Amino acid sequence: MTVVADDRIELAMSNRELPLDELFDWLETAPEGHRIEVVGGVVFMVPQRDSHWDIIRAVVRALEDRFGRHAKVKSDVRIDFPGERNAFCPDVALIRDDAEKNDKGRWNYEDVQFVAEVISKGTGMNDYGPKKTAYAVAGVPVYLIVDPYTGRCIAHTKPEDGEYTEELRIPFGTELDLTKTPLDMVLATDDFPRD
Repeated sequence: MTVVADDRIELAMSNRELPLDELFDWLETAPEGHRIEVVGGVVFMVPQRDSHWDIIRAVVRALEDRFGRHAKVKSDVRIDFPGERNAFCPDVALIRDDAEKNDKGRWNYEDVQFVAEVISKGTGMNDYGPKKTAYAVAGVPVYLIVDPYTGRCIAHTKPEDGEYTEELRIPFGTELDLTKTPLDMVLATDDFPRD
């Protein structure tokens, strides 16, 4: 569906709530280099910075080193998570090897084993708040927040009853020990740039 300015004006004036699939179709005309996701029905569009991509790339490479080049490591791919109108596009998601896409051609949140979100100034509150809750409710075993503004990583693990029960905080430059998680790996953070 191609959306032109008149369609956007008409949509805004109609004050109707679009289903997630229609909303994403409507948003396809977003400027290149911007990341779009829907958190609790609110659309967020954020430009990607070099440092943001450098961290994502480092995490993806570490996952591929651990699980192989054919591992289902995804970046900025829509996955619908529990909660009202939550269509997230995680910076990095590791999908179970035996997972298959659903009838809508998307990955199921039940097959997500790991998520990493790199904080952006305008949307960090989502990563620390509603997205963390949605990932815990979904049972994502490891949720990693990488914050280039504070120079810290926070690994949330052991989701239980909609909350993560364990947390590990480390400064950039320290190895993140995830050997006691389903990832069974150590993540180097010494190359993570700060903003």
